[in-house]
Amino acid sequence: MSPTVMVWTGRILTGIFTLFMLVASISPKLIGADVAVNSLRDLGWPEGYALMIGVIELTCLILYLIPRTSTLGAILMMALLGGAMATQIRAENPLFSHILFSLYLGLFMWGGLWLRNAALRRLFPLHKQEGKYGADA
Repeated sequence: MSPTVMVWTGRILTGIFTLFMLVASISPKLIGADVAVNSLRDLGWPEGYALMIGVIELTCLILYLIPRTSTLGAILMMALLGGAMATQIRAENPLFSHILFSLYLGLFMWGGLWLRNAALRRLFPLHKQEGKYGADA
C-alpha cells in the first residue's frame, strides 16, 4: 500500500473512531443524558461520575487527534478503555459484546494511528525487517 493511501486510510479510521467516541460516549456524558447516567449506575458507578468520565475521555481524544501528542493520547485512551473493560468484567457482562468492546475500539484507534504515523509504523512493523547485521539482528 502506498504511503499516501495508508495515511488517508488512517485518517478515515481516526475520523470514524472520533465520531463514534463523540456521539456514543463523550457527548451523552457531558450533557448528563439519562442513557449515560443510567448505564454508569447499572455498572456500579456512583451518581455524578458521568461528567468527570466524559471530560477525561474528551481530553484523551483531543490528545489523540493532535499529531504531536497522538501517541500519548492513544496510550491514555487505551488506559481508559482498559478501565471500561475491567468495569464490564466486574459487572459480569457478556464477553464478546461488552467486555471485549473496549479492545475492539482500541484496535481501531491504534490501527488509525499506525496507518497515519510513519514513525509508529517503523517502531512496530508488520513484518520482520532485516537490520544492519541481517535477519537475526
